[in-house]
Amino acid sequence: MRKIISTIIVALISLVGTLVGSLGGIMVSSKLTNYRIEQLEKKVDKHNNFAEKIPLINERMDEITRRLEVVERDRENY
Repeated sequence: MRKIISTIIVALISLVGTLVGSLGGIMVSSKLTNYRIEQLEKKVDKHNNFAEKIPLINERMDEITRRLEVVERDRENY
């Protein structure tokens, strides 16, 4: 009888240890996944910011190109 009780106690302790270990691993994995998602969201935000600026940069380059053409024409006519 004593052996059965000690076997049951060992089994219960093993069960609790397995549950704690599994849940702990799941929680750590979840935290890591959430952290990585946050980092990716920050990178996407930076990329979106850059994508918004490209049309403005293109407009400015077109304006500078037009002004340069005027300056070059004026220089040729001078």
